[in-house]
Amino acid sequence: MSPLAGKRYLVVCTLRIGDVLLTTPVIHAIRQYDPSARIDVLVLEGMSGILEGNPDIDHIRVTPHRSGFLGRMKELATLWRRYDVALTPVSSDRARWYCFIAAKTAVGPYNPHSAWLSVRLLKRRVLFDDLQTHTVVMGLRVLDLLGIPRLYKVVPPTAGGAVPGGLEGHPYAVLHPYPKFRYKMWPQSHWVALARHLQERGMTVVLSGGAEAEEMRYVREIAQSCEALNLCGALSLAQVADLLAGAQLFVGPDTGITHVAAASGIPTIALFGPSNPVKWGPWPSGYSGEKGPWAMKGSQHVGNVSLIQGEGDCVPCREEGCDRHRDSYSRCLDSLTVSKVLAAIERT
Repeated sequence: MSPLAGKRYLVVCTLRIGDVLLTTPVIHAIRQYDPSARIDVLVLEGMSGILEGNPDIDHIRVTPHRSGFLGRMKELATLWRRYDVALTPVSSDRARWYCFIAAKTAVGPYNPHSAWLSVRLLKRRVLFDDLQTHTVVMGLRVLDLLGIPRLYKVVPPTAGGAVPGGLEGHPYAVLHPYPKFRYKMWPQSHWVALARHLQERGMTVVLSGGAEAEEMRYVREIAQSCEALNLCGALSLAQVADLLAGAQLFVGPDTGITHVAAASGIPTIALFGPSNPVKWGPWPSGYSGEKGPWAMKGSQHVGNVSLIQGEGDCVPCREEGCDRHRDSYSRCLDSLTVSKVLAAIERT
């Protein structure tokens, strides 16, 4: 029997949807190591949908992005020493504070430039590598500090498994054209051309996306140009995951939904430009190992995932586009041809 058996764990991830999803291998490994454990997860408001239906989690605690002093003090009081172990896979001062408040055994990563106090919040810690280590592997290194064996399974959400949109029994491809930031975008005209090619091959093309007005407008214009089934804004994250599980193909940029598609086991085409694939490439279903699946440079195929990288000596620059801000264009993605993506699809 493990010395930690039956303990109460809090897993903290105070970042975006993709980061939360890539925390699920940590949660899954704890559950397999200690089936009787109490496992709670703390995430920011708006991020809990990516954990819907996850069988490894007992409870999701949601914290607001911002809160007044009294509200924050009340929240911290409800966390004080509530858990036996609190851990975070992300290098964030906010996450470290939550871990310190929640448990005597606080575990997580630190940066070389982290403030002295921030580092001391963690009873056990590991140096964070933001360049040469995949996010999944970095998270699992935190478990090494607890003696918990690593498991490399990314667990997608589910709303119950039903395929939405009346698509069950029909071959369909899901395209997710709109990332959170402009510098990760592939041109709208390329999405239209790709959709038409897939339709000519007898596939129903489904467009996914969130409910924000600009995203819905962008995806609606694509749908009107190629008569694709537009489900943008119509599904929850968990319903999108169920949609993906029944698809024959997914194509998307560097975004959280692309990670969901990869975890679902379907053929996944990920379009990468400025982002570091070593750290952020989608984790292929069934892949495991300390050495992550992706090299820094070049288009690659591992398991069910093809990572198509834009070309250029500067790629990946690991910056926010050519103009170095989130609304910037990225030349490497603007020049990534439809024919290159179609060639990758042919190889899947």
